[in-house]
Amino acid sequence: MWDLIQQSVPRLMSGLIVTVVLTGLSALAGFHLGLGLALMRLSGSRVAAGFAKAYSTLFRGTPLLVQLFLFYYGLGEFAFIRDTPALWWLFSEGSRCAVLALALNTAAYTSEILRGGLMSVPAGVTEAAQACGMSKWLAFRRIVFPLALRQALPAYGNELILIAKGSSLASTITVLEITGHAKRLMSQTYAIFEVFAIAGAIYLLFNLVLTGAVRLLEWRLMRHTRPLTGAGIAAAPAAA
Repeated sequence: MWDLIQQSVPRLMSGLIVTVVLTGLSALAGFHLGLGLALMRLSGSRVAAGFAKAYSTLFRGTPLLVQLFLFYYGLGEFAFIRDTPALWWLFSEGSRCAVLALALNTAAYTSEILRGGLMSVPAGVTEAAQACGMSKWLAFRRIVFPLALRQALPAYGNELILIAKGSSLASTITVLEITGHAKRLMSQTYAIFEVFAIAGAIYLLFNLVLTGAVRLLEWRLMRHTRPLTGAGIAAAPAAA
């Protein structure tokens, strides 16, 4: 067993680096795209809102695995993609297809999470900001979006964990992340339970780190809601 651990852990940890990169790039791209879709849903334009709703329905209503297969195996069948260098560069390699599919998929869920957060901000807050002379963009950047992010952060933390777990499907399109290396080790050692138990433990540790980071960010953003204690209570009357 110890020999198996010594053989498996270094290779699975090299796969962890790929998993972290897939998760980070997908979350970064998906968050910005999801924010744009959320704003489109809340805009006064029927065309923009309809497009964002259709996008969300499409990507949330189809499995991520099917989307991965369509991007990696399906789009390469079209001649215009093979004949366009930029598109062929994007779709000809598994890790790039995985990032694209994960980003587009999580953008659909992120848009709904952020839309809920934006809708939770009272209209009076925006009106008060505009009454103080702020433009709509300035009020959104300084007041509305920070408040919405605080409301949406717990749900978005769950979405980050889903991205990390969804990255395991990238192994089906030749990407050697944690699960990809685990499959190779399984075929070499035939220790199916042991190898995937170690892989599962690595995923668990990674998700615990993600959860801790989100909770720390939430703690910092919500520090104004915590009751004053000790020196803070004593200092409050003096400041007044």
